[in-house]
Amino acid sequence: MAASTQLNGAATNGTSIATPTNKKVFFFDIDNCLYPKSYQIHERMAVLIDKYFREHLAISSEDATELHQRYYKDYGLAIEGLVRHHKVDPMEYNDKVDDALPLDEIIQPNPRLRQLIEDIDRDNVKLWLFTNAYKNHGQRVIRLLGIEDLFEGMTYCDYAAGTNLLCKPRPEMYAKAMRDAGVQDVKQCYFVDDSALNARGGKEYGWKSAHLVEPSSKAPEAPVADFQISDLEELRTVFPEVFRQS
Repeated sequence: MAASTQLNGAATNGTSIATPTNKKVFFFDIDNCLYPKSYQIHERMAVLIDKYFREHLAISSEDATELHQRYYKDYGLAIEGLVRHHKVDPMEYNDKVDDALPLDEIIQPNPRLRQLIEDIDRDNVKLWLFTNAYKNHGQRVIRLLGIEDLFEGMTYCDYAAGTNLLCKPRPEMYAKAMRDAGVQDVKQCYFVDDSALNARGGKEYGWKSAHLVEPSSKAPEAPVADFQISDLEELRTVFPEVFRQS
């Protein structure tokens, strides 16, 4: 299942009811969104995932890569395919893959990103993280970026739930994020994600969605969200209503 964490340290158990909010809520994806793809964290993670497939399923490198890509396409996460079909312990996977990434050597504080987020009108907009990673990884990334104090909470894929994993782009995951953040009206929800599948999922759920496609990345043949941007700074232009007015 998905779960949420309050970033002040008080973690919910996934069943708590959030205090309702009348604010807009801006949901930010984390990986390859709050930091650039040039960090190659996805590529480093892919190497660890393929290694995990090889060692735990006793298959060739070619089969590991093929299965990894198939599960990612089918479920949005390689770990979901492993849990569904191979009874893998998600927390062991997390130890060997996500938590094994040397993020401290890669990610540095980003003052430009921090300024962008600080410029959002937080009197009227709640900031919420929305990731398919486990909470450990998400918290590490935002701490290293120097922005952990700016967000009120995080909805993540709860690896500790065992076989009942929930992640984007399933509609239930977007519903879960809204419950976690305490917002009921989809029209009050804003979203940015680098994944075409996830950005499309947000738009289809009724959120105002932006798809981040860096200049070095291949854009989809047709736009999948309300807006396609190449840099997070463009959020100021496509969603001006969520920023403080000078």
